[in-house]
Amino acid sequence: MGPTRQAIRTGHQHYVMLTDTPGLHHVTGIVGDAQDAIDFYSGVLGLRLVIQTVNFEDILQHHLYFGDAAGTPGTVLTQFPDPHGDPGRHGSPQVESVSFVVPSGTLTHWHARLEAHDLAVEGPLERFGDRVLRLEDPAGTRIELVAGPSVPSDIDPWTAGSVPAADAIRGLHGVSTLSTNPYATAGLLETLGFEYETETDDRVRYRAPGTRATVVDVLDRDVPFGREGAGTLHHVAVRVEGEADLHEWRTLFDDRDYDVSRVKDRHFFHSLYVREPGGILFELATETDGVAASDDAGAPGESLYLPDRFEADRDLIESQLPTLRVPTGRDKYR
Repeated sequence: MGPTRQAIRTGHQHYVMLTDTPGLHHVTGIVGDAQDAIDFYSGVLGLRLVIQTVNFEDILQHHLYFGDAAGTPGTVLTQFPDPHGDPGRHGSPQVESVSFVVPSGTLTHWHARLEAHDLAVEGPLERFGDRVLRLEDPAGTRIELVAGPSVPSDIDPWTAGSVPAADAIRGLHGVSTLSTNPYATAGLLETLGFEYETETDDRVRYRAPGTRATVVDVLDRDVPFGREGAGTLHHVAVRVEGEADLHEWRTLFDDRDYDVSRVKDRHFFHSLYVREPGGILFELATETDGVAASDDAGAPGESLYLPDRFEADRDLIESQLPTLRVPTGRDKYR
């Protein structure tokens, strides 16, 4: 039973009502080389590099945000480049893959485009009425392009990139998870407001009630344990309305003895992290109009953006980070 249909008791003997998430906020992965990631996600997939900033837990590493023009929640994939870390290993418990939605009828274009960039492509596969292409980014991250009967009506694609607007990615479709306890993962999804939709032998689909980035598939597969590192997905974030909601969710998760963080200021939004008993790391992040920071040059992804609290260390930070080149123009990466 989801939290909108039950009272949640706080430590002050007060009853509050939590609102179901409308869908995913962003997905975060780990890659090796930052420039390779930009060349792939912006140059090949046509996403905007919305923000290049630093990992707030390690300011001497980049954190890259890709999405639509504004970095609208529900369109964003972020990557932590870790050029010196060991490669990851796919397995459980992990977010197995991230999927993007593309317009119906565009998979032929995408298949040809990806193969032209020497990428191995699997599909189209049929899944729950959708058609799916599977591929990997240069670090090995598993990615899917999903063409269904409809695309999100409230998301405009990033049209200044290398992919024609008619074919361009509209945002996130969802994620697939490999849990050590699929029933526990499903329980957390239901608590967040996702509802069971359908299933196959090894895939159970849950869907949030929003209009974009609404799908989480729970995979029930016997796979080896994975290892965090380049080529793996670190966590999936869902949307909540505001910071006050995060504190209420934190109380709920703490009462249920989940491994839950404090509420954190991520500058572009506030969030908290919870690792459910199946081992998948979820983030709850506040809804915003977009994560694109204001920038006098009008192109926040083309230079290193730092929150005010890190500005005093800019010279040190920039001396330790590689200078990144952002793809521009339509024909450079065709």
